[in-house]
Amino acid sequence: MSKKRDLLSTIKSVTDNVHLGNKSASDVADSVNAWLKEGGEALKVKIEDEVERSVSKMGFVKRGEFEALKQEVAALTGNNPKKEAKETKAKKSAKSAEAKAEKVKSKLEKAEKKIASKAKDTSSKKATK
Repeated sequence: MSKKRDLLSTIKSVTDNVHLGNKSASDVADSVNAWLKEGGEALKVKIEDEVERSVSKMGFVKRGEFEALKQEVAALTGNNPKKEAKETKAKKSAKSAEAKAEKVKSKLEKAEKKIASKAKDTSSKKATK
């Protein structure tokens, strides 16, 4: 209740100063704006503290703490998810390259057979003439 009276007395003294000409309306508006910002920041800090305290009581952890712990466990066990992803990607591209090489090899063999067949036909035609 004392805070309410402090606020009321502050407002009364500011309005009296405005009426007497000691302060302009823009000065009052600036000081009220600054007071509101300070109060908002203080309220924000109190809310964040309360939320953090309540969350930790419930047994939750922050995402940053979880990610750091996850990286530490990965380093200790030798499992690096990023490294594994790169290795998997490399294996897939190697398999893809092998498949392409097999297709090219198959086409090359077919072409060689056609050429040999045509050469055989050509040589047999020449031999009959």
